[in-house]
Amino acid sequence: MKPKVVSPLIPEVTKMKAILRKLSLNTVCEEATCPNIGECFRKKTATFMILGNLCTRACPYCDVSHGKPLPPNPQEPSNIAKAVKILGLKHVVITSVNRDDLPDGGATQFAKVIYEIRKENPDCSIEVLIPDFLGDKSSLKIVVDSKPDIINHNIETVPSLYPVVRHRGNYERSLQIIEWIKELDEKILSKSGIMVGLGEEKEEVISVMKDLIKVSCDIFTIGQYLQPSIESYPVKKYYTDEEFKYFEKTGYHLGFKEIYSGLLVRSSYNAGELFSKLNIK
Repeated sequence: MKPKVVSPLIPEVTKMKAILRKLSLNTVCEEATCPNIGECFRKKTATFMILGNLCTRACPYCDVSHGKPLPPNPQEPSNIAKAVKILGLKHVVITSVNRDDLPDGGATQFAKVIYEIRKENPDCSIEVLIPDFLGDKSSLKIVVDSKPDIINHNIETVPSLYPVVRHRGNYERSLQIIEWIKELDEKILSKSGIMVGLGEEKEEVISVMKDLIKVSCDIFTIGQYLQPSIESYPVKKYYTDEEFKYFEKTGYHLGFKEIYSGLLVRSSYNAGELFSKLNIK
């Protein structure tokens, strides 16, 4: 049974979209047709998506458009910093489309955004949700050196489903990215997450969690995959609240500092609240 969500047609969403359009900004909330957009926009929170809205990959579970993207917008970092200030955000999440066309995968733009946010909003904590940069450690270092509070890179699914739903992804490469975060700066919190309902077995989910613990992942999120469009990969199973509670209990037992498991959980959903629970700031 599909979960119920807050309508995306409420006035708060309209106002938020007006601010975003005025500053020529994109959000993954809109581009990926996130089911939590009504709730999050009502609370004046959003996950900003940098480097345009065209992805160089075409994963069948994702509703973000793909194609040949434009060059990075030089005004984007300062515009995001302005939006954060206008909205009075205390925690901001920055993600991007995959930019395999760029030499650094877009890492420099992430660093510029972080710098501008810090300059205009010194009390705001910053979380970045990064692509795999095609396994380029030097690109990851650019992001790490800009000192975000949390670096998130989603595993997305179990290894057996990578050939089906993550055609250009690589499970071992993604694990390596997460491991490198702590190697480059042990003070930065590392985070990852997966969707369930794509056809995986529960034992495979637990195996992914164990792999993430081995690479010192601090925070783990797990939520139900919801088919964003009729052309997208179909839902194979809807998990129950009890099953999500089982994953949560198992995650804490394995050693994650925080785990967020539930039907509508997404990697950036309630990210500020999750960060606050860690009492870092």
